[in-house]
Amino acid sequence: MWRWLLLSAVVVVIDQWTKHEAVAALAGRPPLEVTAFFNLVLVYNTGAAFSFLAGAGGWQREFFIGIALVASVWIVWLLHRHPRQTLFCAALALVLGGAIGNVIDRVLLGAVVDFLDFHAAGWHWPAFNVADSAITCGAALLIWDGLRPQAAAAPENS
Repeated sequence: MWRWLLLSAVVVVIDQWTKHEAVAALAGRPPLEVTAFFNLVLVYNTGAAFSFLAGAGGWQREFFIGIALVASVWIVWLLHRHPRQTLFCAALALVLGGAIGNVIDRVLLGAVVDFLDFHAAGWHWPAFNVADSAITCGAALLIWDGLRPQAAAAPENS
């Protein structure tokens, strides 16, 4: 289980470091055009994914912190319970690291720092961060893991 917790910790460290750098570089500045389809922006998201409930009046901060903490405990339990399911555990570790990275922002700042802005033809995907990317990749891997054929469980006394 420790390797999965280490993967989660690496996600948290990279997420927090990139957010720190984004705040330092972008605070008080307009979006920075990197390519024709990608900008760096500084957005403080008080909502969840894609700013869901961002304008809900403030109660959502504690709500999302609570959900993330409960989910984190559940994920650690699943990691402990299924240590030999490599893809499943890697996916859970990514989700855990992302959840912790965003909950740190919510606790310290009251909002999540987002800074990656992809766009095309005047349409912008909602800004996101490394934690969001880890959660999305982890969720995709969980779906993939759930759809692939599972090997039959080996008998206990073989």
